[in-house]
Amino acid sequence: MLKKVGSGIAAGIMVSIGGAVFLACESRIAGAVLFSVALLSICFAGYSLYTGKIGFIPEKHDKEAVSVLLTGLLGNTLGTILCGLLIRYAFSASAETAETICTAKLAQTFFGTLIRGTFCGILMYTAVKIYRDNKSPLGVLFCIPVFILSGFEHSVADIFYFAASGIVSVKAFGFILTVILGNSIGGMLLPVLTGVLSKGDRE
Repeated sequence: MLKKVGSGIAAGIMVSIGGAVFLACESRIAGAVLFSVALLSICFAGYSLYTGKIGFIPEKHDKEAVSVLLTGLLGNTLGTILCGLLIRYAFSASAETAETICTAKLAQTFFGTLIRGTFCGILMYTAVKIYRDNKSPLGVLFCIPVFILSGFEHSVADIFYFAASGIVSVKAFGFILTVILGNSIGGMLLPVLTGVLSKGDRE
C-alpha cells in the first residue's frame, strides 16, 4: 500500500516539476515542450500516474490493477499539493501566474471542462501506449505539448496549479473531479473502441 502511494507521490512530484517549468516560461510553446520531462521521467522510472494508467483498465481491471490506479491517484494528489504549496512559497511570480490560469479554468462550463479533460485523456493514453509498445519517447514528446497548447485539461497537473495558486473552494474541487472524469473517459475511449472492433472482426 505504502509503496503504491509512494510511487504515486513520485509521479505527482514529476508532474509538479513539469508544471513549475511551464509557469516559469515566458514562451507558452517552450513551457509546453519542457513539460514533457514529467511524463518522460514517469515512463522511464515506472512511477504510478493516474492519467497514464486509467486507459489500460479496460484491458486489465482486476482488483490489483484498480488498487494501483486509485492509490496512485491518492499519491499523485499528495505529491502535487505539497509541491504546489512549496512553489507558491518560493516563487511568487509563478504563484501569480497559476492564480491567473486557475481563475480562467473556473470560468469554464462543466461540459467544456469535461470535453477538455476527455481529449487530454486520449493523448495521455496514446503517449503511454506508444512508449509501452515501442519503448519510444516520441509519443510523449508530441502528445504532451499538443494537449497543453490545445488547452486540454490534465487532472494531476491541475491539482498542482490550484495548489500553487492558493485557490481553495468547492468550485475548484468540482472542477478537478470533472477533469478526472474527462481524463478517465478519454483514456479508456481508444482501447474500448479498438477492443470492440477487434471483437467484431473475430466474430
